[in-house]
Amino acid sequence: MKWGLVALAAGLVSACQSESNQTSYNGPMVLAISWQPAFCERAQRRPECKRVEPDRYDNTNFALHGLWPQPGSNIYCGVSDSERNADKKRRWKQLAGLGLSDGLKKKLWELMPGTRSYLHRHEWVKHGTCYSNSPETYYVDSIKLLEEVNASQVQRLFSKSIGKRLSGPQIRNAFEQSFGKGAGDRVRIACKRDGNRTLITELTIGLNGSAQTNMSELIAASPKTKKGCPGGVVDLVGFQ
Repeated sequence: MKWGLVALAAGLVSACQSESNQTSYNGPMVLAISWQPAFCERAQRRPECKRVEPDRYDNTNFALHGLWPQPGSNIYCGVSDSERNADKKRRWKQLAGLGLSDGLKKKLWELMPGTRSYLHRHEWVKHGTCYSNSPETYYVDSIKLLEEVNASQVQRLFSKSIGKRLSGPQIRNAFEQSFGKGAGDRVRIACKRDGNRTLITELTIGLNGSAQTNMSELIAASPKTKKGCPGGVVDLVGFQ
């Protein structure tokens, strides 16, 4: 994923911070958040999609996909060949456990449905190892950022638009209302076709700095990105 020359230069400086024993990342990154009902339309056999309770969090809120240090080549920091190969073959269950605290495990189960498919192990091995030397830090920071979006006008726009179409300008305007002028220019929309519908599946948000900073400052410090999909339907839970 290309986020401009600014992100590339900063990313080269901060690449693979876990190898220098730093516990927290400070640099360009991308927060990837999924609209889970749309994801599940095309992944109905995945454990997180087989049984979806009517009151589950991700029915009406964004779910965590990952937090990716930039540039896109900044991956698999200090990871063994065997782990890298297992990850690339999607044998995520074979990856080592992360030793997360019980409270964080419970939180991830709610906010990152893909943990049922061991997505959290994949995201740590591929991206988290370049963010921190601690899986706990990586996921605490990831959840903090996700929850800022889910407490914003962006989540409210999506939740009240379930079953309806949203345009790119509507989504970007919600980001501007929540996180300041220009925030919409740091958001890329991903969509997929599902029969005669185009579904919004994911948003990727450019950030730059420390996750301990508020979202508005992180977004403002990031370069602009491509807009992606021009808009689509906000899918409702269940297979259509």
